[in-house]
Amino acid sequence: MATENPFKTILKTLEKPDGGEFGKYYSLPALNDTRIERLPYTIRILLESAIRNCDEFQVKSKDVEKIIDWENTSPKQVEIPFKPARVLLQDFTGVPAVVDLACMRDAMNNLGGDSNKINPLVPVDLVIDHSVQVDVARSENAVQANMELEFQRNRERFGFLKWGSSAFDNMLVVPPGSGIVHQVNLEYLGRVVFNREGLLYPDSVVGTDSHTTMIDGLGVAGWGVGGIEAEAAMLGQPMSMVLPGVVGFKLLGKLRNGVTATDLVLTVTQMLRKHGVVGKFVEFYGEGMSELSLADRATIANMSPEYGATMGFFPVDHVTLQYLKLTGRTDDAIKMIEAYLRSNKMFVDYSEPQVERVYSSYLELTLEDVEPCVSGPKRPHDRVPLKEMKADWHSCLDSRVGFKGFAIPKESQSKVVDFTFHGTTAQLRQGDVVIAAITSCTNTSNPSVMLGAALVAKKACELGLEVKPWIKTSLAPGSGVVTKYLQKSGLQKYLNHLGFNIVGYGYIVAAAVLSGNRNFEGRVHPLTRANYLASPPLVVAYALAGTVNIDFESEPIGLGKDGKKIFFRDIWPSNEEVAEVVQSSVLPDMFKATYEAITKGNPMWNQLSVPSGTLYAWDPTSTYIHEPPYFKSMTMSPPGPHGVKDAYCLLNFGDSITTDHISPAGSIHKDSPAAKYLLERGVDRRDFNSYGSRRGNDEVMARGTFANIRIVNKLLKGEVGPKTIHIPTGENCPCLILQRYKSEGHDTIILAGAEYGSGSSRDWAAKGPMLLGVKAVIAKSFERIHRSNLVGMGIIPLCFKPGEDAETLGLTGHERYGIDLPSSVSEIRPGQDVKVVTDNGKSFTCTLRFDTEVELAYFDHGGILQFVIRNLISTKH
Repeated sequence: MATENPFKTILKTLEKPDGGEFGKYYSLPALNDTRIERLPYTIRILLESAIRNCDEFQVKSKDVEKIIDWENTSPKQVEIPFKPARVLLQDFTGVPAVVDLACMRDAMNNLGGDSNKINPLVPVDLVIDHSVQVDVARSENAVQANMELEFQRNRERFGFLKWGSSAFDNMLVVPPGSGIVHQVNLEYLGRVVFNREGLLYPDSVVGTDSHTTMIDGLGVAGWGVGGIEAEAAMLGQPMSMVLPGVVGFKLLGKLRNGVTATDLVLTVTQMLRKHGVVGKFVEFYGEGMSELSLADRATIANMSPEYGATMGFFPVDHVTLQYLKLTGRTDDAIKMIEAYLRSNKMFVDYSEPQVERVYSSYLELTLEDVEPCVSGPKRPHDRVPLKEMKADWHSCLDSRVGFKGFAIPKESQSKVVDFTFHGTTAQLRQGDVVIAAITSCTNTSNPSVMLGAALVAKKACELGLEVKPWIKTSLAPGSGVVTKYLQKSGLQKYLNHLGFNIVGYGYIVAAAVLSGNRNFEGRVHPLTRANYLASPPLVVAYALAGTVNIDFESEPIGLGKDGKKIFFRDIWPSNEEVAEVVQSSVLPDMFKATYEAITKGNPMWNQLSVPSGTLYAWDPTSTYIHEPPYFKSMTMSPPGPHGVKDAYCLLNFGDSITTDHISPAGSIHKDSPAAKYLLERGVDRRDFNSYGSRRGNDEVMARGTFANIRIVNKLLKGEVGPKTIHIPTGENCPCLILQRYKSEGHDTIILAGAEYGSGSSRDWAAKGPMLLGVKAVIAKSFERIHRSNLVGMGIIPLCFKPGEDAETLGLTGHERYGIDLPSSVSEIRPGQDVKVVTDNGKSFTCTLRFDTEVELAYFDHGGILQFVIRNLISTKH
């Protein structure tokens, strides 16, 4: 049982310079342990949390010692508990989280427990960032019309979240229209240091999106977790994690003129991918840090999922404090933050001699060496220097189908497709751009690249360049602040001049250029096969050029108004031009005005009527909010671990199956099982909305599992699409129909290649397969968060041994599979070898990817949420 904190003797008072006190804090220097001086800053944050939460029950003194001795313990993969300071949800993941909390409350009520215990014990920030982005050139009436349409479509979901904000304590809901969740977190929600009832401690956060890591640029330790794991953290459960290695990344020098933060992040991403940082923290340091703005740091931190690290962390320094002032944090709060972090050895002052910290491994980059680049055409870490883009594009056309190839025959590479656009005849060629999108919180948090893009647009307009009308151009800022500084600069009108329209495509490899994080095939648009990541200014340049098949150094982008050839260099702004407009246009009052709306809400949000009461009244006819079956027939006794017997293979995948493949968030295809379900319930096709917006309905989401139209299932022998083979009958059918395996009493498994579950941290990518009856996934490797989500839903994750996969083992997916596990969890060890046998006599050994003892406990209970409910009922407080 919990006891008094054994570290209470190091609880000190932080005094204000002018008298009085800021509060009390657990002092790391008071431990008088020389090992702490050598610890990376990220590990010091874990250490402080362990000390502050030490109760010899959930967090023990021996856990604190493991962290202090990080230099020796981290190579041994030791397990530690971690309690974050808060949890961050966005509405697409927030809705299922609130659904699950409501269901848990019902289940606890049914089991005779105190359902009021299902309340967040740590602060929860929930940001509704699913809102219409409105062109600022439109009138106020148009803005109002768009907001009304948004509330009409999503009223039920918004109302449910508003109910949750009153039904559950300690939950802040940020209304629609405030911005993208990670930018709101950076500009407003990030505390850096908490002062809670007089106790000071570092802000730390886990969020239900992999790009929660953006906050690491602010010196707040944060990373993405599955929605399932986040819910347990909200309810006071410590997160069990392996004490990570920390890669020290030294930055030197300064970026050259014309090189953007996006170029830097694509370079860093490629370096870290090559180095290997999966499951590790990356901590940046060095003299080059002073040359990076907070927005540049956030851009690098936000790409952590793309380079595979848990965090890309920038410790707090003077740049951080300047940003806090810029974004409207109070002077008193900033003084408290600096005083606390200095006192607890968590502040970096580059004017002082630096104590050498120890890292698990080291990397170094001289910023002058970074050159303009893009990344693609299908993965964020396939960097291409801009000067090599044309040659690389032709290589992709020639190469076999894969991440860097389309296998277009030579005779087809010069193919021209004629089409009619608004009555005008036009043509498409290989590599022509059809979508140019400035989007994602990664870049729209960064004024230098956003205003740089606007300067490119200005120069292009003045020279008479135009974007072809069928190219869909879009600007989706992540914060209302972006709109304000684009207007202040007088540059918004030039971006407005680049119009929007979507082309109808022929049999051509059409291209999209975007400033987002993710460029997986089929993610941007199902019919754009080539998708390149680029900085916002480069997105504008490619939109003007109209093709990726261009050498910007030697070929003109187009013809100006006088018929003169216009080159890339003619429209590209200097660093000084960008800095000047940033300095004059990005002002503190913009941030204050934008975020005042959070506390006030907006009229439509304020007028939403929601039911009272702590138990939700489920509407069985709702197609948005539905009670899922996770806790049906749940008893107080854990079901115990399960093996797999005579299982059929549901799907057989290759490498890099993303969560978008497993559980798409986009549009609901008119011929899909989910569409059929909605039509049967009277939902008009125009009101389908998206899978993302319907994540609160398990019936829709189960039918949307594996519904991506670009999915490749080896059982179909080359056919692309959301179908599979029903092995007993040989029937070719949608994935959902194979839920009949479950109704027939048959287990199913999935075979997969490397990086299974990469992409967004989408809990439905684990919930959906569980509802379809999947018992295990056997893959070459797993993305970190998705593996955790599978564990949380009671699905067994297994890894092939190095050098082996389904192909080398001669597995076709037509076999039946057995996985033998002991009936008692006490006989299972994290990471042990497990034998898999098939009905045709083949057997092979896999590694069981339950990585900690706590994960085995979750498995014993049938899932993490069931574990939490039973634990809350049985624990006497």
